[in-house]
Amino acid sequence: MTDTPVPSRPGRRPDDMRRTIARGTEFALFNSRWLMAPFYIGLVVSLAVLLLKFIRMLWEFILEAPGDKPTHTILGALSLIDMTLVANLVLIVVFLGYRNLASRIDTSDSPKWSVGMTYAHFAGLKQKLLASIVAISAIHVLEAFLNIDHVFDATKMTWLVAVHLVFVISTLLLALSDRWVVDKEE
Repeated sequence: MTDTPVPSRPGRRPDDMRRTIARGTEFALFNSRWLMAPFYIGLVVSLAVLLLKFIRMLWEFILEAPGDKPTHTILGALSLIDMTLVANLVLIVVFLGYRNLASRIDTSDSPKWSVGMTYAHFAGLKQKLLASIVAISAIHVLEAFLNIDHVFDATKMTWLVAVHLVFVISTLLLALSDRWVVDKEE
């Protein structure tokens, strides 16, 4: 037998075809990040809804504060703080999620933008989210303690404190594990 080369078929070679399919797949996967944009827009809409709810709560707080007991005034202020923390949480997810998953935010034309608003890695995002959740949980526990004179439900109080402790411990463990990973990488 002779070693004559097998004539190749006209067109693409199998390796070229695989590379083309791989590039097409990578392109589709990379651009699928834009599917997250409607989620972020939805969160911005939810932020507007929270603003309307906050304005309503603030108005009721102003109207009721003169005749309320100090404890009720504190509870009203805590409710406003709670709403503010939830709104901050939404903003953190919108800015950092969009920046990390969809596209970088160009702040060169807007020097007033906070650096922390558009820059964080996933570990920082997780820590900010959990810290906000811990603060919100702490406010709910504090509200329950301030309302203890009116309604005392030992089971509910136990659950509130237990859930709050789970959030605190989870946040601490996450921070420690993130620090451990960073130390290992260095």
